Amino acid sequence: AISVCANLGILAFFKYFNFFIDSVTTALGAIGLSSSLTTLHIILPVGISFYTFQTMSYAIEIYRKKIQPTNDIISFFTFVSFFPQLVAGPIERASALLGQFNEKRRFSYSEATDGLKQILWGLFKKIVIADNMSEVVEMIYSSPDLFSGAHLSVATVFFAFQIYCDFSGYSDIAIGTSKLFGIRLSKNFNYPYFSRNISEFWKRWHITLSEWFRDNVYIPLGGSRTKSKWVHLRNLVITFTLSGLWHGAEWNFVLWGLFHGLFYIPYIFSSAIKRKTKREKPVSYSDIPAILVTFLFVTLAWIFFRAETLGDALFILQRVVQDSVLSDPLVFFDRLYIKKTVLILGLIAFEWIQRTKDHPLRLSLPRWARMSLYYLIIVAILLLGNFNYQPFIYFQF
Repeated sequence: AISVCANLGILAFFKYFNFFIDSVTTALGAIGLSSSLTTLHIILPVGISFYTFQTMSYAIEIYRKKIQPTNDIISFFTFVSFFPQLVAGPIERASALLGQFNEKRRFSYSEATDGLKQILWGLFKKIVIADNMSEVVEMIYSSPDLFSGAHLSVATVFFAFQIYCDFSGYSDIAIGTSKLFGIRLSKNFNYPYFSRNISEFWKRWHITLSEWFRDNVYIPLGGSRTKSKWVHLRNLVITFTLSGLWHGAEWNFVLWGLFHGLFYIPYIFSSAIKRKTKREKPVSYSDIPAILVTFLFVTLAWIFFRAETLGDALFILQRVVQDSVLSDPLVFFDRLYIKKTVLILGLIAFEWIQRTKDHPLRLSLPRWARMSLYYLIIVAILLLGNFNYQPFIYFQF
């Protein structure tokens, strides 16, 4: 209890102190009361949300008797501060990572080359896809009142791929780098935009965070074991609202998490969807309609994640719904968007072909074809990449 409270207390002070002060001040003002509460100029440590949860997992797993406490302080602090995944995950369990630092490791050529391939793919997603998308997203989302609903819709779709390629690109680089040291990190993304429903999406997106909230919030609340579907829904909404708050000290993130919880309503009350999920059939072309519907809802929720203020988010959502991309279907062929649209379509096609692989550069091709593709990706990074400094999005969390 002391460990959990101390960790959450540090996180709350650095990340949420001003958020709660501002919220209380606004609430008091709404009922006619003045407040002299003051905020502090607090510098947020990079990656605090990630290593706080990782440290908490150590104490929680000991409490649940899943692991024994370590007597090796060097291994413990290496677990907490392992540099590839320190600032943006994956969020590792102590049972999965801590013991690896005490294992005798030998250099593995196959693991190292696979790690380099994964690093290359992560760099491609970050520099070529994510950073190119950021130009349009930043321009439109910084002044949403100057653009039509069609252009806002395009920017929102671009942001969906920006955040995916930015975050999963970091995870690929972290996992690939760890392979060079003989350390195995958990898979954090599994082609999430090929999900057929919202439940499957959260089994594929930021997997380690989803599992952390599942094990430490959702299941202790009762999970899905309750007989009441409404109680089940309540547990999901609480879990996702807290997940949204974890992402940032803004009401935008709280609503983003809340919406994802509410997206579960048709899933919970549809036994047909449940049966389909339980069968766990591989994704196929017949699933494309369900994939598109899931992507639509996830992308609409991204508006709250990306908008600079809650007011901007509501404005953008209203304009997107009233004047969507369907009102101007040729908007993607605007000169400003053509290159970026082609990049997205190429990414989707390549990941769809490789969707059963652990990462897309695990190729079942002749050596000459594999090497040609690797060099082609390197050339694409050099020629198409955006090399203006663009920090990883999740560094802010």
